[in-house]
Amino acid sequence: MSDSSQQPAGLPFLKGHGTENDFVILPDPDGRLAIGPAAVAALCDRRAGIGGDGLLRVVRAAADPAAAAMADRAEWFMDYRNSDGSIAEMCGNGVRVFARYLVEAGLAKPGEVAVATRAGVLVARVAEDAEDGTPGQVTVDMGHARLPGPDGIEVAVGDRRWPARNVNMGNPHAVAFVASLDHAGDLLNAPLTSPEGVYPEGVNVEFVVDRGPRHVAMRVHERGSGETRSCGTGACAVAVAAARRDGADPALTGESVSYTVDLPGGRLVITEHPDGRVEMTGPAVIVASGVLDPRWLEAFGL
Repeated sequence: MSDSSQQPAGLPFLKGHGTENDFVILPDPDGRLAIGPAAVAALCDRRAGIGGDGLLRVVRAAADPAAAAMADRAEWFMDYRNSDGSIAEMCGNGVRVFARYLVEAGLAKPGEVAVATRAGVLVARVAEDAEDGTPGQVTVDMGHARLPGPDGIEVAVGDRRWPARNVNMGNPHAVAFVASLDHAGDLLNAPLTSPEGVYPEGVNVEFVVDRGPRHVAMRVHERGSGETRSCGTGACAVAVAAARRDGADPALTGESVSYTVDLPGGRLVITEHPDGRVEMTGPAVIVASGVLDPRWLEAFGL
């Protein structure tokens, strides 16, 4: 009989989601993991791995060169990777799940939680759980939306084309208002955007329909992940684009404007304030924890 105490230790992981945008969470407080694209893709594989739209590596900002300059403002860095292993600036739903993890792991208290990302430091507010144990909603200050040029951007799926609004939420988005969400197709492959070269590093593409006053629904193709059940930065981009389309600009009116955004995985509420800050409110849940098999880790040099 083998002595289990002599077996090599595995690597702890968790699984969480925000409006069904799901993530593998790897705690790495001291920044010891050098996890490459192949390992990320394998972890996010829904058949041979844990499965997820992306990976959240939890590391102290001071321990990672990408975040060290933010360590005086945020203790923890969200090292976010898309499911294909590519690095992304940030992920709105990921920030909510990241903040939820910090609170549940005892690394932060409910209330304001600063999170360093490649798009800067974002502040999440984690509400106390309800009396019945339901996790409290998480609100994230997503920073300011930018609406850069050029004009004349279009999105195409098959023989259909739509004008699109260019919105940057720390990562790029092309927002198209359509008659039916079915027109987006299967979204397995990235929709075409023009003019050529307008998004040299790729783009998240949102297709949007109206559901009522200041109430929209959307589907999204996330670069590096395909269609996902939800996209937090995408919902923010959609709300800002819808507000401008509807003639609402808080910077001009001095009044905040909120949109309810329905996604395949749930509902988010997006509020744009007169100072330009965009806040996103929605659920974030940790659903499981476990340990990766050491033999799997060895295959990727971890």
